[in-house]
Amino acid sequence: MILSTLLAAEGLAQLGCGIGAGIATIGAGMGIGKIGSSAMDAIARQPEASGKIQTNMILTSAFVEGCALFAVAACAFLIK
Repeated sequence: MILSTLLAAEGLAQLGCGIGAGIATIGAGMGIGKIGSSAMDAIARQPEASGKIQTNMILTSAFVEGCALFAVAACAFLIK
């Protein structure tokens, strides 16, 4: 009885980790898309500032991707 309850809880924990990793990935994709869209709008408004805008866009995208990678790694670590 107790063993089956623990196994069911472990399965639910793994399901939650999988869902969490998926949400982190989707959120990062949406965030990077928003960053790119805003950067293209800014470059269209001020083409002379494209170098600074592009540098900031890449840096911000890297931060978002790092957070997403950390979230997915944490979910993968919790599955084991």
